[in-house]
Amino acid sequence: MSLANPQAPHDPSDTVSQFSTIRDVSWRAPFSWLKAGFRDLLRAQFASLFYGVCFALMGWTIAFFNGASYGLTLAASSAFMLLGPILAIGLYHLSDQLEQGKPPSLRASLTVWRGNMGNLSLFALVSLIVALIWARASAVIFAVFYNTGLPSMGDFASAALTLENLEFVVVYFGIGLLFAAFIFAISVVAVPLMYDQKKDAITAVLMSLAVVAKNPGAMVVWALILVVLVSLGFVTGFLGLIYTAPIAGHATWHAYRALVPPPAAQRLRMR
Repeated sequence: MSLANPQAPHDPSDTVSQFSTIRDVSWRAPFSWLKAGFRDLLRAQFASLFYGVCFALMGWTIAFFNGASYGLTLAASSAFMLLGPILAIGLYHLSDQLEQGKPPSLRASLTVWRGNMGNLSLFALVSLIVALIWARASAVIFAVFYNTGLPSMGDFASAALTLENLEFVVVYFGIGLLFAAFIFAISVVAVPLMYDQKKDAITAVLMSLAVVAKNPGAMVVWALILVVLVSLGFVTGFLGLIYTAPIAGHATWHAYRALVPPPAAQRLRMR
């Protein structure tokens, strides 16, 4: 059974042509996406902040169930953020509505995943598997390097900031970076493509990889911006996610619009 959306068939030749028309943007472009994301947050207001509150609540829930085990909390929170691209699909819809000059509808944004449910579910499953593997790998790293027991939060922070346990820092953050880079590379424009153009999951992932390959400088800057936004949410006890998560989601939509031209049929409808 095909995972493609039967209500939105697309010409394979049109998809092939899109790979060759992926735009080459300046390394400064991500700052304009960030600005546009902040503008959408102000315009969507309640609907946008609703998603921010949901992200914060998920962070607090993770922290609550892991209790004092900050190692597990850190790993689970990181894994949760790896799922960010799929969780932010409602924010993409809000930005899409604003782009079309329509009032953003929170109610409509809650069900947009139904338009391409099979492919979005497949992508979510892959992201979840990667996130679970990272959470498990993180726990193993802690167990290997702190075999006398989980270090205190102070000891962990000291090891990370002063490099007194260099092997742990290199392994923990090095492996974490690999997981994050993998998810980032396959998801830069994947979910917006599946939402907006009803692409199948494999095509969407391949186009994301092509975007990264064609714009390495801009993608490094964009990844750093996302890291800063997520980090601000974490260091504020997840409270900052109320604002930073929606900004990141809206900005991702504008990144997609800047990087991937619409297919020929969609360009004709937009005229």
